[in-house]
Amino acid sequence: MNRLFRGGFVVALLAGLWFAPTPAGLTLSAWHLFAVFAATICGFVLQPLPLGAVALAGVTFAALTGTLKPGEALAGFSNTTIWLIVSAFLFAKGFIKTGLGRRISYKLIGCFGNSTLKLGYTLVLSDFIISPATPSNTARSGGIMFPIVRSLASAFKSEPGTTGRKIGAYLLAVSFQADAPIAASFLTACAPNPLMATLALQTVGIELSWGLWAMAAVVPSILSLLLIPFLLYKLYPPEIKRTPEAQQIAQGELTAMGPMSRDEKIISGVFIGALLLWSTSQLTQLDATVVALLGVTVMLMTEVLSWKEVLEEQGAWDGMMWMGGIVGLADALNKKGAIAWFAQSVTGLLDGVSWIPTLLILFVVYLYSHYAFASLSAHATAMYAAFLAVAVSAGAPPYLAALGLAFLSNLMAGLTHYATGAAPIYFGAGYIGQKEWWNIGFILSVTNFIIWIGVGAAWWKFLGVW
Repeated sequence: MNRLFRGGFVVALLAGLWFAPTPAGLTLSAWHLFAVFAATICGFVLQPLPLGAVALAGVTFAALTGTLKPGEALAGFSNTTIWLIVSAFLFAKGFIKTGLGRRISYKLIGCFGNSTLKLGYTLVLSDFIISPATPSNTARSGGIMFPIVRSLASAFKSEPGTTGRKIGAYLLAVSFQADAPIAASFLTACAPNPLMATLALQTVGIELSWGLWAMAAVVPSILSLLLIPFLLYKLYPPEIKRTPEAQQIAQGELTAMGPMSRDEKIISGVFIGALLLWSTSQLTQLDATVVALLGVTVMLMTEVLSWKEVLEEQGAWDGMMWMGGIVGLADALNKKGAIAWFAQSVTGLLDGVSWIPTLLILFVVYLYSHYAFASLSAHATAMYAAFLAVAVSAGAPPYLAALGLAFLSNLMAGLTHYATGAAPIYFGAGYIGQKEWWNIGFILSVTNFIIWIGVGAAWWKFLGVW
């Protein structure tokens, strides 16, 4: 499907909805805004233009037609969550630039990497440690972890093809699949997470703070990360079981890196300080975005990052453009009553069905509909608020529905070889075929669903969240 055809489809959808009769219960303005919102989401999925350009076009059209006032259309760019995302991308740049992420990984491999299974757990632990400060799972998994995993595979003479199953396929599968629950573990571990926190506040009026998110995720996250390397070790076993060479490789890399640099020490201090302030926000009353901006300011003042590097961080500013645009449209749509109308309409179709089966159906549909998406952000943007509104209207506890959908928005990353930005990087290495990839993804999706929705719901009940 070429860009012109995709763009034509988006415009046709906008025109079709715009000129369609206004449904009962909605104002004309709300219906027109829904048409703009739906076309923007469609543009996110089909991407006739980059995401930021699609969002800018949607916001501009809404203001140009008088559907929204200019201030309303641009309101999303002042949202604190958007600036949290920008700051977190800059944290990630500091990790990558200074080499601190690689140093942490090689340190752990040097200590614990003397068997293939331990090596799998060590890679998972490395990813987990750096995840709160790297909101892009593509940057973290694809940019930091993949080069380490790939070099380890080559060191054991495990290359794509006949030697792939020696160790390389196992290590790549573990590293990639574990990143999905890792992304779900922290509000700042994946780009869509802060966006969903904002949508939850806008849609049902609940706050998913950094501390609440981390506390809710801790038990299911630990269970998933303990199980994934072992389960893959049994289902997709490597031929090599002992890996003393990995420790030698790690020590060689650390020697080549030399002593910990000044910049690495500063990034370590900023990272630890941010974690402490994020996790104690209920005591300090410091907003998570303010803490993140403080960390970026320290990096700039100490010249760990230059202002030029901040300006060159395309992921941060691209994320700000498309997320700010869609947050503004979604907030205006909610204020005009369109989200409540949609929830009531769908709930009417489920009249007589209790909230428990309704919520489970929504969870399953939400998770496996990701086979039709190539972006976690696009999926969450398109479906999170609507599914949350339907669940709460059906009687589901708001926090149970909001957390369940938010965590599933990350867990779906392992389903396909195009499910998220890092997937093509790992799949493109050539170690794992498409059939194997999809089989592994489906098995682990069921496993994670049971852990996060089953055990997780019980844990959240114990915490008194719902």
